Amino acid sequence: MKVVFIEDVPDVAEVGEIKEVADGYGRNYLIPKRLAVLADARATQIVEKQKKKKARIAAETEAEMRELANKIEGLDIVIKAKAGAKDRLYGSITNADIAEELNKSAGLVIDKRIIELEKPIQEIGNYEVPIRLTKDIIPRIKLSVIGEEKVEDKEKKESEGKEEKKAKKAIRAKKATKTKKALEKAAAEDQKKTVAEETKVEDQGEAVAEAAEAENQKETEQGV
Repeated sequence: MKVVFIEDVPDVAEVGEIKEVADGYGRNYLIPKRLAVLADARATQIVEKQKKKKARIAAETEAEMRELANKIEGLDIVIKAKAGAKDRLYGSITNADIAEELNKSAGLVIDKRIIELEKPIQEIGNYEVPIRLTKDIIPRIKLSVIGEEKVEDKEKKESEGKEEKKAKKAIRAKKATKTKKALEKAAAEDQKKTVAEETKVEDQGEAVAEAAEAENQKETEQGV
């Protein structure tokens, strides 16, 4: 029987193709599944409608892929791995590892099959990895494979730097507290000294007044 395909059928036909197929295949599979219709006058209209639908979906898909490509292009990701002599890895980095890291660090779900590695990565270094979203849209990411020990050393230095800054800050705070206490002590001593001097002056004034009063009383008694 002759049919017109209204959907793409892998390895069989694309939308719009007219083909002769076995009766059983056409009646029991293609037509019930709405993959094809009998090649008659009405088929042309159906095919045109399906072609427009396919073109619209293709345009939407391309727009989505270009938006995704803009997010991926030039993206930097880092994968830590154990390495031995001459920066050779124990094992290798595969497209599955890259897909996992993209998901973890960038929140992107990428099929590992479209990550194009010529071969698994077996050495520490920097790599540029293409991702084939479509036939013509192929953004590239920048991959850095770093030895775990080097990463630990870097983290250790950063931690030591933070501790050193913390210690210096504590020393400065201690010095500031010590200086503040010294100033407060000096101020207290000055205040104490001032009060003592004021008391001494008052005592001297009282002594002079008492002496003057005694002298006046003596003169009065002599006059009598």
